[in-house]
Amino acid sequence: MTNQPYEGYDPYQQPPAQPQWGYEEQQYATQQWQGQTWDTQTHAPVQAAQPPSAETAYLPQSAYPPAQQPPVQQQPGHVQQQAQQPVQTPPPAPGAGPGESGSGYGPATLAGNARVTDAQRARLEGRSPIIEPGMQPALLTGLLGLLLAVAAPVSPYVLALPLVVLQALTAAGWFRLNGMWPARQGIALAFLGALAADAAVLVAGRDQAPAAILGPLGIWVLLSLVLQLRSHADPDTRMYGLMATVAASALAIIATGFLGADPHAASVGAAAVAVAVVARALPLPTVASVAVSVLAATGAGIAVGGMTGVGTRGALIGAGAAVCALAGHRAASYDYPSRFVHFTAGVALPLAAAAPAVWILGR
Repeated sequence: MTNQPYEGYDPYQQPPAQPQWGYEEQQYATQQWQGQTWDTQTHAPVQAAQPPSAETAYLPQSAYPPAQQPPVQQQPGHVQQQAQQPVQTPPPAPGAGPGESGSGYGPATLAGNARVTDAQRARLEGRSPIIEPGMQPALLTGLLGLLLAVAAPVSPYVLALPLVVLQALTAAGWFRLNGMWPARQGIALAFLGALAADAAVLVAGRDQAPAAILGPLGIWVLLSLVLQLRSHADPDTRMYGLMATVAASALAIIATGFLGADPHAASVGAAAVAVAVVARALPLPTVASVAVSVLAATGAGIAVGGMTGVGTRGALIGAGAAVCALAGHRAASYDYPSRFVHFTAGVALPLAAAAPAVWILGR
């Protein structure tokens, strides 16, 4: 390669007249560096009436046919620039006729179509966005419910062991059910609120359970509000995060109701929820499945109530716990939940939702 002196570009010097093209085109000197050259061209900006998405549209064709392209001027000390070839015309967009636009191209997009979720697609197709957890999560709920039922009469500290597992699954499952994952800070905050409520009930005793549960609940709602106000996210995101954090904390804390309820009532309610959820997972029509679930839970309440001395009140506790458990089961089935949601929220929400009913009806 022969070394030739570099001719700088004088911005005040009038450029030579250029041939008229379909759009204005200014040619600048190419840059030479280590034997390689880059051709740079600056085209006239697009019209202001076009939307920002027009940046991805095809370049307009030259006003000259390929055979009548004007010759490219040779500049001293630089390689000859290649004339721009006309862009081939693709088929017209669907629904666009040959005379609708000058180029015949469809509207260009910059970000593509908005993502359609599985739930939205299901609604558009007339299908339900509800997917129930199924038998495997129901069996896990039944196992956890039986552990609560067995541990409740033994000791509150023994009951606290499966209860902590229930509260951890509740916090994690609720955030994932709302599409917020990973949300380690929110999950940790909700779980710490549940542990604080458990500790308060263990220290204050079952007689002071309402104050011991409502106290941490109020504190954690205020704490969640303060933490979200310190966030730098946009207002909609902060509000969504605040609601998810408050709901997860509330559900995890109210599960402490098993610890604050009468031990025998807690056994009856936990056993009734275990039976109700397993019965709900049977392959039956929805109405029949709900009816069978409530009836099975009522029978389980009577049976366990007879063994624990609760008596006929076990039927009321079992039925009330079953209704709340089915509400939690329905919440865990909403909006095409994932397998992770089914094995966290689907397992924990029926038991957590039944805790207030167990505490109230047990008194």
